[in-house]
Amino acid sequence: MPDPAPSARGLGFPDPGADLLSMFVLFTDFGLEGPYIGQVKAVLWQGATDRPVIDLLSDAPPFDPRSGAYLLAAYVAAMPPGSLILGVVDPGVGGPRRALAVEAGGRWLLGPDNGLLAIAARHAGDVRVWQVDWPEPGISASFHGRDVFAPLALRLARGEPPPGREVPRDSMIGADWPEDLDRIVYIDRFGNAMTGLRAAALPPDAALEAGGRTLARAESFFQVPAGAAFWYENANGLAEIAVNQGRADRALGLDVGTAVRIVAGSRSED
Repeated sequence: MPDPAPSARGLGFPDPGADLLSMFVLFTDFGLEGPYIGQVKAVLWQGATDRPVIDLLSDAPPFDPRSGAYLLAAYVAAMPPGSLILGVVDPGVGGPRRALAVEAGGRWLLGPDNGLLAIAARHAGDVRVWQVDWPEPGISASFHGRDVFAPLALRLARGEPPPGREVPRDSMIGADWPEDLDRIVYIDRFGNAMTGLRAAALPPDAALEAGGRTLARAESFFQVPAGAAFWYENANGLAEIAVNQGRADRALGLDVGTAVRIVAGSRSED
């Protein structure tokens, strides 16, 4: 007999049904304050009590899916097969932007079609993309994380196909964005500044120019004196700017969106 739901299968990927879904992973700009993360988790827990819900990132740069796209792409490969990543950085919520379900590398990516999922989808190679139709009455116009994407995650966890139609991958917003983004995309709690540049794609002798300073590369913090600024390849493969035992954001005047320039063969300006 033919498969009753062929659209639930990927291009040689495992069927991410109820028996194979390993975890839900949340990537949002909701913050930890307020009820938003808790409400999304409550929906997931009520429908799949045996699946863990991982808070990967709750403080993605707000209203900035472009920065979020390069962050998300750096983390997705470390998620185990069968993960379902629910990504919501959605300044256009309630508007005409599409909702997407992306099957990529044995994982699902769910989120708005605003570029947030595009770089991670590109890195996955063989990908299938669905434009999600969610005609359920009574959903909030401003909280699709809870009312659209969390219920969609549960549907996929049950092995059901996405409710909608398959669309070309190159129709995704962000499909034409560059492979690397030469700007700061995230500031962590220590003041370290992640860039949208993959460290492996940079020349071995590259320095980075940001905040009016030229910064040499180091393997890690132990190689530079306290108070010195440098850049290094962080644990997720991105070029990150730091100050040993200090805050790079304050010392160099960095913020999300600050431009970063690649300078081959330059020396650090201490």
